[in-house]
Amino acid sequence: MRLRLLPKHIFGLKLVIHLSALLPLVFTFYQAISDQLGADPVEDLLHFTGISAFNLLLISLMVSPLAKTFKTAALIRVRRVLGLYAFAYALIHFLVYIFFELQLEWQLLISEIIKRPYITVGFVALLILSVMAITSTKKSQIKLGRKWQSLHNLVYLSAILIALHYIWSVKSDMVQPIIYWIALFILLYFRLNKIKSIFIKKRLA
Repeated sequence: MRLRLLPKHIFGLKLVIHLSALLPLVFTFYQAISDQLGADPVEDLLHFTGISAFNLLLISLMVSPLAKTFKTAALIRVRRVLGLYAFAYALIHFLVYIFFELQLEWQLLISEIIKRPYITVGFVALLILSVMAITSTKKSQIKLGRKWQSLHNLVYLSAILIALHYIWSVKSDMVQPIIYWIALFILLYFRLNKIKSIFIKKRLA
């Protein structure tokens, strides 16, 4: 099946992504500021920003399989926007944790990163997403050449680390984290040949 996407369709998709990412964020923080979020607004903010970052990252990983299925390379043009919003939500998630949970106690932050595995893997995932966001421009792609693709293949590692961060942070109900793990496994399965080739290249290097 071939799906033809014109520039106006891509513009519309990007507009939907912008609105879908920004409006819930603004509304949720408005609820927090106006004391409408619940008994533990910090916990609600952490969950909302964290799960939204994961959702956006998973959606960005869906773009390539969908583009291949519907034979429309133009769809790839929305992947960068999704990836940048995934990074933005992950960064806000981390900032909420620093400002409201730890009250800017930097020594405690370092201690938490070192001592708590779920925070360690989450922090590493954020670092990976940060590097990918910084190098997501066309200029960086040209400058880095072949290294650019190798660098951005780390998205698979960051997704696994985020999944670990999520499931290790949950104390009781494991149903939702397991569903996310299944979704991630399916998305990675579509890229099994690519992931295998990455490991083969590293071994040969």
